[in-house]
Amino acid sequence: MIDAGLLEILVCPKCRSAVELREKPADGQTEEWLVCRGAGCGLRYPVRDGVPIMLIDEASPPERRA
Repeated sequence: MIDAGLLEILVCPKCRSAVELREKPADGQTEEWLVCRGAGCGLRYPVRDGVPIMLIDEASPPERRA
């Protein structure tokens, strides 16, 4: 889990918008992602062992909604 104070100051390195923590069940574990809230961006940054990986090259594209 990411510290609330840290989460308040983190921004998307691509568009500088705020990010929010989201959890997703996967293979019996829970994956954590920091998701950009910027309109038109939506990149998802992985959190590994409680450490946010805020590198554009490590980000995943936004999830498509059906």
